[in-house]
Amino acid sequence: MIDVREAVTRAHREEWARVVAALARRFGDLDIAEDAAAEAFATAVERWPTDGVPPNPGAWLTTTANHKAIDRIRRENKRDDKHKEAQMVYDDDPPEPLGAIDDDRLRLLFTCCHPALAMEARVALTLRMVGGLTVPEIARAFLATESAIGQRITRAKAKIKATRIPYRMPSTEDLPVRVTGVLAVLFLVFNEGYLATGPDTDPVRHDLTAEAIRLTRLIRALLPDDGEVTGLLALMLLIDARRPARVSAGGELVALDEQDRGVWNTELIAEGHRLVRERLAAGVAPGRYQILAAINAVHTSARDIRDTDWSQILALYNQLVRIDPSPVVALNRAVAVAELDGPEVALAAVDRLEGALAGYHAYHATRADLLRRLRRSQDSRAAYDKAIELAGNTAETASLTRRRNQLG
Repeated sequence: MIDVREAVTRAHREEWARVVAALARRFGDLDIAEDAAAEAFATAVERWPTDGVPPNPGAWLTTTANHKAIDRIRRENKRDDKHKEAQMVYDDDPPEPLGAIDDDRLRLLFTCCHPALAMEARVALTLRMVGGLTVPEIARAFLATESAIGQRITRAKAKIKATRIPYRMPSTEDLPVRVTGVLAVLFLVFNEGYLATGPDTDPVRHDLTAEAIRLTRLIRALLPDDGEVTGLLALMLLIDARRPARVSAGGELVALDEQDRGVWNTELIAEGHRLVRERLAAGVAPGRYQILAAINAVHTSARDIRDTDWSQILALYNQLVRIDPSPVVALNRAVAVAELDGPEVALAAVDRLEGALAGYHAYHATRADLLRRLRRSQDSRAAYDKAIELAGNTAETASLTRRRNQLG
């Protein structure tokens, strides 16, 4: 029974987006696709313990979901349209012409990230339809209520249906404009995988990071000269390369300065560095993702934390602040400032961000670390307590708790 439950969990992680995308392409309705996919997985929970796990779980789930979708349409269809029903059952129409890349999940991604939708709706819809996250997981990721996230997703699907947003890849002319929003969503999906916000999920969700990387590779094949596409891919690879050292055997999140760099993935690092050098050689002013990739290239070039070129990292953050003056970028920049100018200077910079980041756990965790270095143990403990209160990831909570308990 344990093996069957694990098989269902693994199938959901690996096949959810594929099943939903296949149904969305066939039926052109995200509600039907999502509900039928969910019913198929529920059927798997009921039948696999008795019938056994099928040799090809993805094919079984897709077939079952197709039958569920057809049953639903038959129940709801009040029109006497037997011809349309026959088309649904036999699906003999030749497939529509495809672009350079035929991937249902990529087509689903561009549908979920259509510019007619608000950015917050695109992110929530993509995490649900492509990432397979539940509404509570998405709500925790964005510090929103479950009802608010549910409404975003419902409204987004309704708008796609009402305005007849097509389930297809954008034209070659539209791709450069459309891709900016897609990259933003993919990075959020990747971040949710690299540090999952849900307390009841794995602290690092490789299925989400792998899918974000896979889709970004496909987009780069479509737009090989787009610097930000290449930059985002390099950034993801360099971050994901550190995943083997990210969580300790005891389930605790391991900070960059404590990680065993000997277990980092050298192949991913080499590929990420090559992409960063490729963009530098292009001689074009870098965008946000390219600068972030360069920062991570510096981190992954150091064999020991003491070898880190913090002056180069600070110079890159200074460049990033000019094009992305967000409080989160300023917070990350302060970490480099602490290494060069000391924790007192960095703390002053961090404290100026309180108004914007008071509800962000990383703000309080950064303050706690700087206060600890300044031997202000009581203030540090209070900051750790606030970070623990706001952190959703169990592995991160464990790490913060250990650091707090080590205070004198």
